[in-house]
Amino acid sequence: MSVTDPISGLVFTELGHEWGHGTPSMPGHDDVLMWRSVKHAQHGVMAHRIRMVMHSGTHLNAPIHLIQGGDGVGAIALDRLFGNGVVVSIPKSRWDLVEVADLEKATPPIGEGDMVVIVTGWHRKFSDSLEYFGESPGLSKSAAEWLVMRKVRLVAMDTPQIDHPLATSLGLHRGGPLMNRLPGKYQEETGRDPRQDHPEWNVAHKTLLEAGIPTVENVGGDVEEVLGQRAAFHALPWRWLEGDACVIRFIAMTDPANSVAIESGTAV
Repeated sequence: MSVTDPISGLVFTELGHEWGHGTPSMPGHDDVLMWRSVKHAQHGVMAHRIRMVMHSGTHLNAPIHLIQGGDGVGAIALDRLFGNGVVVSIPKSRWDLVEVADLEKATPPIGEGDMVVIVTGWHRKFSDSLEYFGESPGLSKSAAEWLVMRKVRLVAMDTPQIDHPLATSLGLHRGGPLMNRLPGKYQEETGRDPRQDHPEWNVAHKTLLEAGIPTVENVGGDVEEVLGQRAAFHALPWRWLEGDACVIRFIAMTDPANSVAIESGTAV
């Protein structure tokens, strides 16, 4: 549930899934491993050790993830990670694409320089399942190019990857399929060839990252509470200069007037 600050009236809303032991992991990635190296009963204090792929749960991807020589998570300019933007509802079914037309008619309108959170409804399916990882919608190449033209600062989606799963190594790209049944299932149920429908590898994601636009995947939490609203967002990763990705606490901040609480102007 959202929390209201009693002094400012600002409403803080979680946009991330719970993270920890059992967090659904991308096929081909190791699970999150956690253990207590120091325990209350034995030592009077607790400390965890963690072994993980950083692309787990609600996480932010840096340009270096797909762009050689790109910025790591700790080198991304802070004004790309904290600021104003929109949460837009674009419901999609399995294997759909978010297209330019969807973005153009989104409410509130996506403005130049916004942080953009795209909610397809897929966050409700977050689980270790063929459906969540293999049948999710994705962002089309042209939609990614449209967002670059709008000079947006960040793009977040409630899906396990920015691209359609068949445009990733879950399908027939780059040593795939990591989900063995996926290409055949897609062709059998749609009558279409996945190679022809999705010929380019991670093209939408690469388009965004090449333009310096960080991405957030697996948006969830209480995101439905802020659908169709403008908000200020907090998406800060670790200051890890070479990092390709980082789990984040993703937060939306709104005020009672449903306007953005971070106003432009000069401090006095």
